Amino acid sequence: MTDEPIGGLPDHGHGRPETPEQRSDRNWNELLQELRVMQTGVQILTGFLLILPFQSRFGDLDDYQRTIYLALVLICIATTGLLVAPVALHRGLFRQHLKRSVVTGGDRMARAGLVLLAIALSGTAELVFDVVLGRAAGLVVGAGSAVVLLGLWAVVPAVVRRHRE
Repeated sequence: MTDEPIGGLPDHGHGRPETPEQRSDRNWNELLQELRVMQTGVQILTGFLLILPFQSRFGDLDDYQRTIYLALVLICIATTGLLVAPVALHRGLFRQHLKRSVVTGGDRMARAGLVLLAIALSGTAELVFDVVLGRAAGLVVGAGSAVVLLGLWAVVPAVVRRHRE
């Protein structure tokens, strides 16, 4: 066994023998796959929210529920914007030799999009349970959803990262 890098490329201590450009390309492709998964969920949720006013029971919502609904529509629009923005960033900087900046900016936008997606999902659960079972149930389910998503999307990765080190 030799310590020489595979294909003659340096490892740079990251566990992969790749150049910085190759790493940026790989990271960009991984980010695009993650954005595709998130975008599908956001599109379904946004579509669900956008058709609600056309349902017969929408007029039965009280002021609190209408306020939550409108806030959720805005949050979903902002989430969609954040999850599409990395593609727009890439288009705007295409062939400018700024792939690393595109990946870093895209990563930040995706992280912000995840935060808004968690808020949108928790808020939607809160609204549905509020309408179906009442305000107390809505608040409990909304808060519970937020805690579960925080655990899955922030705590679990932090624990895995900590155990790796």
